Parts: sequence; structure tokens; C-alpha cells
Amino acid sequence: MKITWLGHSCFVLESGGYRLMLDPYHEVDGLPDIEGEANEVLCSHGHHDHAYVERIHLLGGVSPFDCQEVETWHDDEEGRLRGKNIVRRLTAEGLHVVHLGDLGHLLSQQQVEALTPCDVLLLPIGGTYTVDSAGAKAVAEQLQPRVVIPMHYRDGKRGYPVLQTLSDFLGLFPEDLVRRYDSNTFFAEGELPRQIAVLRYEA
Repeated sequence: MKITWLGHSCFVLESGGYRLMLDPYHEVDGLPDIEGEANEVLCSHGHHDHAYVERIHLLGGVSPFDCQEVETWHDDEEGRLRGKNIVRRLTAEGLHVVHLGDLGHLLSQQQVEALTPCDVLLLPIGGTYTVDSAGAKAVAEQLQPRVVIPMHYRDGKRGYPVLQTLSDFLGLFPEDLVRRYDSNTFFAEGELPRQIAVLRYEA
């Protein structure tokens, strides 16, 4: 399975030639609006930085992904601040990828059971609108993925100024667990070694 990070919380998952896009955005500081083609688009919630579908050309087709949806909150006050957030576990090729969207709280035991096993976790780490770095680490410990790919953080002029940075999150882990990639793509296959996979944004 090919996992491509397009910045912020937007990813494209590819399996068998099928392209599934998650959380396309617009009006995110320092990032161009998302546009392109996909067979399918899924959005965790309706905010403009997670549900900009206007410039995505849908190709249709039969999805190879099994999709498990779990309703969560966009904040730690049961949605009173920002409403609901849909977490998805997408399964293909025997691998389970969990996209947390704008998760704003730790998971309940029932939610953990619905989202595990988890091979690859697409994890917001920036705080303010989601769990912060410490909260993100706690969620990762709940789900026990083999691979964590951080998302929804500030990197220089990219991302909202109120968000925490990648280093805030990485500082919570041993250095030998962190692997930095020279592209925005991660290939998930076989027995995945445990790692924090830092993908490089590519415009």
C-alpha cells in the first residue's frame, strides 16, 4: 500500500490502482489548496481545512479498502467547542491504516477496540484543534501501531501559527525510533518495523 502525505491532514492511500484521498484542505497557512484526482474522498469533518472537495475530480470505481468508522469529538468537551470528528480504519492488503482526523481527546476502550489492530497511524500532533504532542503520544500508546506518521502540525511557515511543531512531538520519543524520509511517500508492506515515520512535505 502506498501512503502519500499532501500536507496538513491530507493523505492519499493507493492499493491496486485505486486512490483514496483523506481530508483535502484549503486556506491553510503556507500550503496551496489541494486539487487533483481520486477515486474516492473521505473527510473527517466539515471544516475547510479537512473537507475541500471542490477541486477533486472523482474517478469512481470499486474500492479495495474496507472502512471502519468511529465517531469521536473534535475537542475534549464532547463536541461542545468544535463538534464531531470521524476516525477511520482503512484496511487493504492485510494492513490497517487509521486516520484520526482532528481527534481532540483520548480514546475510550470501546473506540480502541474498534480501531485495533492498527499497523499505520496517521496522527495529529499540533494541539489547539486536536490533541497536543503529549496527548498524541498517549493516543499512540492506546492503539499500539507499528508505524506513526505525524500530521497537522506547524513547520516553519506551513501550518497554522497556533500549532505545535514536529520537534515538540519527536522530543517525547527515543531518537532511534524516529526515521526521516526523503519524500512524502511511505510504502506499507510486509512486517513493518516500529517507527515514527517523518515524511517530507512536497508542494
